[in-house]
Amino acid sequence: MTSERETVEVEPALFQAVYDSPAALPGRHRWTTPESDVRRIEKLLNMPPRTIGAPLWVSGDQPDCPKCGRRITWYDIVASALKGVHDPMMIATVILGDRRYVNTGLPAAIQGVRCADCRSPIEGLRSFKCHNWAYAFEDLEAVRQRMTGGSVPGDQGESVH
Repeated sequence: MTSERETVEVEPALFQAVYDSPAALPGRHRWTTPESDVRRIEKLLNMPPRTIGAPLWVSGDQPDCPKCGRRITWYDIVASALKGVHDPMMIATVILGDRRYVNTGLPAAIQGVRCADCRSPIEGLRSFKCHNWAYAFEDLEAVRQRMTGGSVPGDQGESVH
């Protein structure tokens, strides 16, 4: 491993040993993304409604935006990442897929995150993770097809619940 921060795929056993418990998350505070922000993530990524079904954890030294007081969540992280860091398909694959990813290196904070409401830089976020993997209510490929506006075999245009 290098001293620079990277995201690498790991075997499920290693992932579970490191990330199985929210207690393993660094920082003074640990919290989950509220349902309303999970639904906002789905809209931002053009996912069918209710695609994401497991807790999305965040940890850090300060859970709220210092300017507007909004609780910082995966929504802020995803919205920030879409600004030239990752594409929507990659983010959906990380959230919904059965492959495990970890970031190497231990930065003082996650870089480049801004509050989705007031756009203030957020410092002190230390980690974010899906508590449970491979929890999509649909096959990942079907979700990808819908995200790009494609049809899925057997799809009658109904929304996913």
